[in-house]
Amino acid sequence: MPLLRTLLSPPLHALLRGVEWVGEITPGTRRAAGFGTFGASSCIGFPQATVLGERSIHIGTETLIGRHVTLTVGYGVGDTNVPERGLVIGDRCVIGARCTLTAHESIELGDDVWFGQDVFVSDASHGYQDPAVPIGQQLGMHQPVAIGSGSWIGHGAMVLPGTVIGRNVVVGAGSVVRGEIPDHAVVAGIPARVVRHLEPGLGWVGARDGDVRPIRDSGDLELLVQEHEAAEAARRSGSELDTA
Repeated sequence: MPLLRTLLSPPLHALLRGVEWVGEITPGTRRAAGFGTFGASSCIGFPQATVLGERSIHIGTETLIGRHVTLTVGYGVGDTNVPERGLVIGDRCVIGARCTLTAHESIELGDDVWFGQDVFVSDASHGYQDPAVPIGQQLGMHQPVAIGSGSWIGHGAMVLPGTVIGRNVVVGAGSVVRGEIPDHAVVAGIPARVVRHLEPGLGWVGARDGDVRPIRDSGDLELLVQEHEAAEAARRSGSELDTA
């Protein structure tokens, strides 16, 4: 059995990679042509979970959408009452595996928005007020959702109807977000609350204890990485001398 596995494993994995490559939705494919817009160098991984209402879905350039993702507009096949731009995803976005974006009126992501895995976003929910009707048959209000450019939505977060998230916002993993989130904020929890925000000229201020973390640009971060690598190299060199 180990020999058989050794012999069969490489061609099997090569076949799977080939199937995934063929099944991707990319510019120039027949499936991509069915979308309202499908930008250059964008890709939806294979297999997809559910893709519905493609004509109302608009995807920008260089956007990567992972496997097993659900992208839908409307209530099902044949729904003619769908908006022209029900689901809009900007340029250079990353949507992690198994995410769900289900739109009925409007879900819009700016540019450079990144999702972790298993994120759920919807602009509608179910009603419950009529006690004689099953909840699943009571359609709720449509409340547009917007997520600003540069934001990061952590693993397993839920963005509920009516949410407006600003630019460069961090949503912590597992958070449930509703309402309006200002630019340059960090939110977390159920329900999500602002736990840190940017105060220009001061830094990132904690909401609970007021502690301040410094503002760092990409150059600062590169310097920190170099300092860490130098410290690690010195530690390893010292350990080698101790054991010599």
